[in-house]
Amino acid sequence: MQRQKLINYLGVLFLFISSISYGQQNELQFKKILDSTYDKNQDAIGIMIHVEAPNENISWTYAVGSADKYGKEKIDKNQPVLIASNTKTYLSATILKLVENKKLLLDQPINNLLSEKTKKLLLKSGYSLDKITVRNLLSHTSGITDYVTDSYFSFVGKNPDHQWTRDEQIGLSMKIAKPLEPGKTFAYGDINYLLLSEIIEKKTGKSFPIAIRDLLDFEKLNLNATWFVDLEKKPGNALAFAHQYSSTYGWDSFELNPSWDLYGGGGLASTTKDLALFFQYLFEGKIIKDKKTLSQIYTYSNPRETTNNYCLGLYNFPSFYGNTGYYHGGWWGTDVMYLPELNTTISVFTLLKEKRDLNPEISHQIINVLKQSKLNNPKSK
Repeated sequence: MQRQKLINYLGVLFLFISSISYGQQNELQFKKILDSTYDKNQDAIGIMIHVEAPNENISWTYAVGSADKYGKEKIDKNQPVLIASNTKTYLSATILKLVENKKLLLDQPINNLLSEKTKKLLLKSGYSLDKITVRNLLSHTSGITDYVTDSYFSFVGKNPDHQWTRDEQIGLSMKIAKPLEPGKTFAYGDINYLLLSEIIEKKTGKSFPIAIRDLLDFEKLNLNATWFVDLEKKPGNALAFAHQYSSTYGWDSFELNPSWDLYGGGGLASTTKDLALFFQYLFEGKIIKDKKTLSQIYTYSNPRETTNNYCLGLYNFPSFYGNTGYYHGGWWGTDVMYLPELNTTISVFTLLKEKRDLNPEISHQIINVLKQSKLNNPKSK
């Protein structure tokens, strides 16, 4: 009996050690991928990554390059950046949490969900608020034209210190174009998520950054390096920001007032690890517990003739190099994807926006390593 127990124990120990060994081997391969990619693309300035693959015992963060274009600062893997439109997934999850808590319905019209000021403005501009639903906002089918246009970018570039308000940006959208019929046309726009931030405030009685933090359990899940820039105090443990650049616009993220992209369409700062963990926890059911409610976030809502893969706050790619992928990206070059077949999340940040095409290439190579590991590792699930 004792001998059998010892054999069983040693067998379990062997599988555990071999699993750790496979994880370490994978991480060495990941590092080679990043180093090799950066060696060939040093104009990317810096590349940051986190791979969260619990089935392979991997929680790996790495960065290569510089934190600024002058090469004065070596990049640190735990430095935060602005994640821009990745913020939309957090707002979507918050709305779905309110749905789970029976505080809201996805197909509820927005006419009684906005501030009185915004409601009056939209009605005056010709919008039928009894026909626009929460789902329309989440899926960018509201028929409201976005304020983020070429003219907006031009103004931001010429007035980098301008302090934008949410009301100002909503008002700007009302001047762009006439209302379109809700549910008929997909038109990606930050305006939809600015309105969602108002809905969150209306339903919780809190500022939207605090409501998001509370409803998504940031503290409980130890997402301690994620916060709304300028709207919340920077966490004490957070490192200095890495610079982010756009050569097209000649922009350095340090030189722009973050209010140009702050009120729900963007606004969060985070690290590769925190962003990846948020996605991982979300799809593991640790944030939204009800599976039917959670499934809405990756269920297509847009007219399928558009062949658009946007759902509610993220894209559902049926074949990212042969894998289903739940994805969102941010303007500055931040990308994150959860792969359900592998139960894995990969987040990649490239500090030069125009080199963000490296992100899917890196992710593809990481996926290939994980797939091979899954075949070789007897303990892999």
